[in-house]
Amino acid sequence: MTNLYHPVQIGNLSLAGNVFLAPMADVSDASYRSICADCGADFAYTELISSEALVRDNQKTFDMMVRAPNEKAYAVQIFGSTEETMANAARVVLAKTSCECLDINCGCPVPKVTKTGAGSVLTREPEKLYKITKAVVEAVQGYCDQRPDINGNLVAYSQPIPVTVKIRMGWDSQHITYKDCAQAALEAGAQAIAIHGRTTAQGYEGKASWEVIKELVDFVGGRIPVIGNGDIKVPEDAARMIQETGCDAVMVARGARGNPFIFTKIREHLTTGKITEIPFNTTLEAGFREMALLVEAFGETPACMKMRGRFSNYVKGFDGAKELRLKIVQAKTVADFQEIFKPYL
Repeated sequence: MTNLYHPVQIGNLSLAGNVFLAPMADVSDASYRSICADCGADFAYTELISSEALVRDNQKTFDMMVRAPNEKAYAVQIFGSTEETMANAARVVLAKTSCECLDINCGCPVPKVTKTGAGSVLTREPEKLYKITKAVVEAVQGYCDQRPDINGNLVAYSQPIPVTVKIRMGWDSQHITYKDCAQAALEAGAQAIAIHGRTTAQGYEGKASWEVIKELVDFVGGRIPVIGNGDIKVPEDAARMIQETGCDAVMVARGARGNPFIFTKIREHLTTGKITEIPFNTTLEAGFREMALLVEAFGETPACMKMRGRFSNYVKGFDGAKELRLKIVQAKTVADFQEIFKPYL
């Protein structure tokens, strides 16, 4: 199985492996990406970031783009509905971050995003997807100012970072447009395509179509990498997706919530065929490391509010999870969480 785990080349970005953390709202912030990087994720995306907020100099939005100190590479994902705003937002990303990739969200099915004409609405309008992608690519290629490096120092902008897109298979079962969208992205200069094998109408329900991922791989024909997304819940799923579709990389979304060690297990399974179980206390220790990073970034109270939901995910599947969740949702301080989990650490 050693050939299932391999490097990926996205434009001028070289990645050591092919197991990625997906962009997820309220999940894939720098704190959690840091934990996932420690656990073996080869690449990760920020949560989806509003282009409108970026061009309006919204500081909270800038904070969402922060790099985790241990990330060797990461992508900032932006969404929007107009070429001009998306191009300007791309320039802001370059000016504010040291990211190695800029991803365009063309797949979010959430109504508050789609009603603005952004996200997966673009799968209904491949021509618009083309125009937005081309505008972002040109903005990145034409950027001439200095950029922050990984240490925050301004350095000369040596070469354009790759622009990628993330799509769904279509709007609904009557409008399956992923090939048109892929062609539009290719012609506009995108250097990788991630596809979630569901329609917008499905949301996150039903079964993701891996056949669509395979068909997209065949359609793209190796011109750029194709990243498969949808229903990777256990390491065996990642192996099967690569084997059945031929995708260049796998992107783990909901299967990674509160489960950073899924990356450890996937990498082990892809390279050896084995899966080593992670003790509950080791999982909890990762949760406490994440909480410490959140406290450092936002303060104790906001961090603990976030960790209510996140620790609820960390305990999922363990004996006594229901009772633990009842206590978790009442926790207000780090000390509260320490007291809850003291018997397990």
